[in-house]
Amino acid sequence: MLKRGNEPTSRSTIRRASIPVETAWLFFWNLLWVRAMDYHKLAEKSLRGEVLTRQEMGSVLGAPAGEISSLLNAALRVRQHFWGRKVHLHMLTNARSGLCPEDCHYCSQSAISQAPIAKYPLLSRETLLEGAQRAKAARAVRYCIVTSGRGPTDRDIETLAAIVRDIRQAVEINICCSLGLMTEGQARTLKGAGVERVNHNLNTSRRFHPAICSTHTYDDRVRTVENVRRAGLSTCCGGIVGMGETDDDLMDLALSLRELDVASIPVNFLHPIPGTPFEGYRELTPERCLKVLCLFRFVNPAKEIRVAGGRELNLGSQQALAMYPANSLFVDGYLTTPGQAAADTHRMIEAHGFEIDDTVPPSA
Repeated sequence: MLKRGNEPTSRSTIRRASIPVETAWLFFWNLLWVRAMDYHKLAEKSLRGEVLTRQEMGSVLGAPAGEISSLLNAALRVRQHFWGRKVHLHMLTNARSGLCPEDCHYCSQSAISQAPIAKYPLLSRETLLEGAQRAKAARAVRYCIVTSGRGPTDRDIETLAAIVRDIRQAVEINICCSLGLMTEGQARTLKGAGVERVNHNLNTSRRFHPAICSTHTYDDRVRTVENVRRAGLSTCCGGIVGMGETDDDLMDLALSLRELDVASIPVNFLHPIPGTPFEGYRELTPERCLKVLCLFRFVNPAKEIRVAGGRELNLGSQQALAMYPANSLFVDGYLTTPGQAAADTHRMIEAHGFEIDDTVPPSA
């Protein structure tokens, strides 16, 4: 116990030390510096290709609000090493809407959704071609064709393959398809038509997947990603944050994407849609979203990380900060929810010192 003069060392006689203001401030700034250095140590570890421990990943997700700036700067260091300050834009089209037999709880197009959305069959060749032209005009490097349903039929694949051939002849833009569960043969047909990438998300961890869907399994999703890779296509695979998952689920998802070695990782933030089972889920804050993006950057340092659905709703005025860890954005909306217009996205990117890279990368 501490002593003060000749007083006995009892709790009742201990006096609180008086700390000079200058010393207190020095201690405070030193503490901030140590924390900042810790995040930069995580960046250094990520740049060396090392996997963060679960404790380190937990420190990212649990970063106090006052340390978000230090965390973002550390993530920016990794992002800039691989991508500079360039941003890739993507635009998607909901090429077939609704009437899906699956029960994904987050989706407005699922069999159990009561959401009042438009429902229609596959859009025409002309409509999809016009969409590609709009994407090109918006400076997007990739046009994403998405269809509802468990997975495409062979007839769907042949129809889409013919449309993609026409688009590739008319518009200099890469094509990504997101069509549900897919065989290797179907993926090969798409590649032969000029599709460059296929998206199929894991959405969450293996443990949590049964809580968000019962009509297909986590392994079904993994198998589709593997089929896409074997077909020689670029892989796009990510998840949705804010569905009630734990920090451990997010860590597992980030690690699974690393293990699958996917090229592009879209990170969606749940947009609760009235009429879906998750309509009441609004647990995300901008700070939480930013920490998740930093985690995904540290765990998958060289990959394209895209801020996807729910960006505008969940990040609000802090959307621009998402570009510190992420290097890709969607423009002009999502499947059944609106999004930031391309012109506004362009202004946001440029106003914060980033630059749009609209050079169309070579197909795989």
